[in-house]
Amino acid sequence: MDRLEEELEGRAEVLRVNMMTRVGVDLARRYGVRGVPTLLIFDGAGQVVYSSVGMPNREEVTTTVERLLAR
Repeated sequence: MDRLEEELEGRAEVLRVNMMTRVGVDLARRYGVRGVPTLLIFDGAGQVVYSSVGMPNREEVTTTVERLLAR
């Protein structure tokens, strides 16, 4: 578990997907993932509300999660 997962524990579920698996490849195609790492944040309806390629900006991620929780 990295620092971001620790910060979001209890507020958001963090799932890591191995891009070397069939599920990973399928999800990458579905969501247009072109680089690793890619972080996607989904709202309660399953819509992508945040996307980042490369190392994620923790502040942007936590702000996005907080905004979603406030809805």
